[in-house]
Amino acid sequence: MRLIDTHTHLYSKKFDSDRDAMIQRAMDAGVSEFFLPNVDRESIPGMLALEEAYPGKCFAMMGLHPCSVKEDYEEELAVVESWLQKRPFCAVGEIGIDLYWDKTFFEQQKEAFIRQTRWAKELGRPIVIHSREATDVIIELLEKERDDRLRGIFHCFTGTREQAERIIGLGFLLGIGGVVTFKNAGLDKVVKDIDLKHLVLETDAPYLAPAPKRGKRNESAYVRLVAEKVAAVSGKSYAEVAAQTTANAEALFETESLSQQAVLQP
Repeated sequence: MRLIDTHTHLYSKKFDSDRDAMIQRAMDAGVSEFFLPNVDRESIPGMLALEEAYPGKCFAMMGLHPCSVKEDYEEELAVVESWLQKRPFCAVGEIGIDLYWDKTFFEQQKEAFIRQTRWAKELGRPIVIHSREATDVIIELLEKERDDRLRGIFHCFTGTREQAERIIGLGFLLGIGGVVTFKNAGLDKVVKDIDLKHLVLETDAPYLAPAPKRGKRNESAYVRLVAEKVAAVSGKSYAEVAAQTTANAEALFETESLSQQAVLQP
């Protein structure tokens, strides 16, 4: 019963003291693959080094995180575009809009998101979306960009049933992480009625550790706790949740093809 962590920042400095041991703990817990979202130019070297160290296990994305969209966002986008032209990546991500921390660069975030979404479509790759406090805005943008090439994941989905249905209608998967285990979050009530074929699992490590680890550093092994919670609320077995969400992730990211591609040096 394999699991896939579809969103984990394994290159984070918070893992510098025990990164290899942490990854081994995850593999011991049944996690077979790790998908690494990029943040900005600073995160690229560590991310690609992990992909090189764990071929066929760690897969890098390429994109500009909305919280890194500042005055120099054009320069950052140029770096992303350059890398996308150099070699294959599993996805364009993590991209999106974040209106929780700062609304100063809202228009620039929209521009960066649309541009990167179009690059993904041109390359035939999925997008992985960060949508904090901006889910409806992003859905509306995607409805304008919709075509048969548009697909991906709404990472860290915490929205309503109505939002979930709109996202599924666009052909996207819902990334379910530790929030589903939080007592008063309400996400469990939304997830319980959604067909497993629309879900993938994630940790967002080192952030958003699931209960009973909440408040501590998150790590990829804890995706098992997310799977157990999804099983409990959906009335499905753990084995069903593991099998279906793993199949969903493999189909989206085309992992068999990725594993066969030569990984270039950073």
